[in-house]
Amino acid sequence: MSMKSLFVDRVRKVVRSIPRGKTMTYGQVARVAGSSGAARAVGMVMKNNYDPTVPCHRVIRADGKIGDYNRGGRERKEQLLTEEGAL
Repeated sequence: MSMKSLFVDRVRKVVRSIPRGKTMTYGQVARVAGSSGAARAVGMVMKNNYDPTVPCHRVIRADGKIGDYNRGGRERKEQLLTEEGAL
């Protein structure tokens, strides 16, 4: 297995562990996944994630803004986070 696929697997595992109603930043996900400083890479993993078991809408920017969402845009991400009580 390549280093890239190991990183992607670790990121997905971390994101799957984010409880409903909670969020993590891209940087926090990177640190927990063992790749401190890889926040942008986490963003790319989330951008290309279409696995419904990975709640990528729970990953937000460090400045508190919610960022983009590949499954319905920013408005849908905000709606999901509001429904879950994270906003």
